[in-house]
Amino acid sequence: MRVLGIETSCDETGIALYDTERGLLADALYSQIAVHSEYGGVVPELASRDHVRKTLPLIQQVLDDAGITRSELDAVAYTAGPGLIGALMVGAGVGRAMAYALGIPAIGVHHMEGHLLAPMLEDNPPDFPFVALLVSGGHTQLVQVEGIGRYELLGESLDDAAGEAFDKAAKMMDLDYPGGPHIARLAERGTLGRFTFPRPMTDRPGLDFSFSGLKTYTLNTVAEHALDNGLPDDQTCADIALAFQEAVVGTLVIKCRRALKQTGYKRLVIAGGVSANKSLREQLEAQLAKIGASVFYARKEFCTDNGAMIAYAGAQRLLAGQTADLAIQVTPRWPMDQLTPAGTDAHD
Repeated sequence: MRVLGIETSCDETGIALYDTERGLLADALYSQIAVHSEYGGVVPELASRDHVRKTLPLIQQVLDDAGITRSELDAVAYTAGPGLIGALMVGAGVGRAMAYALGIPAIGVHHMEGHLLAPMLEDNPPDFPFVALLVSGGHTQLVQVEGIGRYELLGESLDDAAGEAFDKAAKMMDLDYPGGPHIARLAERGTLGRFTFPRPMTDRPGLDFSFSGLKTYTLNTVAEHALDNGLPDDQTCADIALAFQEAVVGTLVIKCRRALKQTGYKRLVIAGGVSANKSLREQLEAQLAKIGASVFYARKEFCTDNGAMIAYAGAQRLLAGQTADLAIQVTPRWPMDQLTPAGTDAHD
């Protein structure tokens, strides 16, 4: 089964073609970072317009790269939520209309399920069950995963997501959007130990997160060391970036260890944009090795939003006999526990 995947939930247009027998055939991604960077964040209307402009050309590019025609497609999968409603409507409208015109099934995919299953595209995918850390600009969640669609939320951020906190901390130091990669690069020049930031909610039981207080602590530290231009000197900014990153990473690592202990599982999947952070990967691998647990993640280009994860997740749902009707429906807010099981634990 050849499934075309369309991802348009936020500020990246991702298209991919996945074959359930041959694997990923082709993928393409257009990022809108340049469009939104001057605003310091995503402008929903601009995001929608850019998806309108790029979705069809990228679909044709992926088909050309794979060497197939539209008539050879077997199904279409598109992101139906969560996300920005205008952006979601573009991908859903194109995907549903294309499937109708070709007489093939279509299915709406949960964006975070796509992230959660992205490591299945790697050569050494995890087996079920496992604990998943979904960590991005919009979500920070720990999920117990027994199979596709069989999810139990263990903990989540009570306020800001980790990725959003990275963006806000970067803005405090006049770094570009998105903030995560810029904070990480700046932190490489930081002096470890000069600043020690709190690890929020690690001094109490439970698996929920909170990053708003850490954000405030960072703002106060920046203001305390600011020069006449309103910013600390370059080295101090690097030291603050390192302390901030260590606090976020340390918090995530502590909570992941707790989640594995609580479930008794020995496999952890990390997915979402923040999962590309080098320090997070290194510290998780080191700490979980001490308790005999393994860490799995997607390749870095599939950590951020992409069409490959949507094509794969859609293929699993389609193989289980699930499809969407002709109505173009999107769900900007869509808890994962509302998903139904796909009826299979197998991956192709």
